[in-house]
Amino acid sequence: MANTRLYRGFRYPREIISHVVWLYFRFSLSFRDIEELMASRGVIVTYETIRGFVALAERLRRSGRLQRVPLQ
Repeated sequence: MANTRLYRGFRYPREIISHVVWLYFRFSLSFRDIEELMASRGVIVTYETIRGFVALAERLRRSGRLQRVPLQ
């Protein structure tokens, strides 16, 4: 369960964090676009929080702790 430790200490569940990061990298949306998408789904998350999630994902990927999962 090493993957679960990556999300420890965050206010949002790991499914929300993963979905936000996936939206950013998969569709090249802006932080504010993702903020609007999530608000339309009933999840209130600011663009600054999204920026922090993406920055963390980039740091983890560069350090080798986060692997890309191929699409099936």
